[in-house]
Amino acid sequence: MRGTTLVKFLLSMLAVPCVPQAVFAQEYPNKPVRLIIPWAAGGSTDSIGRILGQKLGEYTGQQWVIDNRGGATGTIGHAFAAKAAPDGYTLLLGTNSTFAIAPHLYKGVLQYDNEKAFSPITLVAISPQILSVHPSLPVKNARELIALAKAQPGKIPFSTAGVGATSHMATALFMNLAGVKMQHVPYKGGGPSANALIAGETALSFVDAITALPQARAGRLRLIATSTSKRTSLMPELPTIAESGLPGFESVTSFGMFAPAGVSREAIALVNRETVRALGAADVREKLRAQGIDPVGSTPEELVAHQKQETAKWGKVVLEQGIRFE
Repeated sequence: MRGTTLVKFLLSMLAVPCVPQAVFAQEYPNKPVRLIIPWAAGGSTDSIGRILGQKLGEYTGQQWVIDNRGGATGTIGHAFAAKAAPDGYTLLLGTNSTFAIAPHLYKGVLQYDNEKAFSPITLVAISPQILSVHPSLPVKNARELIALAKAQPGKIPFSTAGVGATSHMATALFMNLAGVKMQHVPYKGGGPSANALIAGETALSFVDAITALPQARAGRLRLIATSTSKRTSLMPELPTIAESGLPGFESVTSFGMFAPAGVSREAIALVNRETVRALGAADVREKLRAQGIDPVGSTPEELVAHQKQETAKWGKVVLEQGIRFE
């Protein structure tokens, strides 16, 4: 009897249908996905998120809702995402100003552990920063700007997306290498910072190419140099800051997608696959490159390596250049 019972039990177990991992891919996502943008609407991260979200909506069959939660150099949005349920329905599109720079500036203040709170998904894109000035500022290149700043120490106002933002770090690096001092006017995001420059409230700013290019074409900004080590193919006539008198200068804005720690590997893999696919789509690449953005798409491991490299680089800049909260 015992043998018969055991055989019946084993046969009943074999009759239970297996649930392959493929079923997960069909079930997730089965409702809208929220993509946290830790900056105000209108900035480069917001623009990339909306372009990418639309394509991901097509691929996944679910709406990707853009949720702007700006403030404190992106850390408010990061904190919100860190506390979200790890179910894959709340994701984060962050920049190196928050996932690499903020930890050096907010030591003991962040409401989350930057390395432990998130699971990396993919490096989304990289954007050069364009040193841009209001047309009323009487300079046409970086050398003239340096000369004017030396003649008017502490008087030229520059806008940034906030203390510790890549626009702030780039300007701080510029000032230290050039031996000049200018007046910092921080805003709550790249959009408000660019708007202040366009309105003439400030005189200059490092503006992401995605924002600077259309404004320059409309005559609202004058672009004088790019922050990359090499000239951008989008504007080959625009010199780099390094070749304009500050050798070794380089600064870019990078964008990475993350999930709250604890999200399943299957969900991470699916979002990674579809995001890389979206970044390879011709229409998405055309939209991003038209705004000065270089789409990337990477493995989670490659995003980790990039994050570590940026964290080390800017940590050294913060320390050596004495960047502090104002």
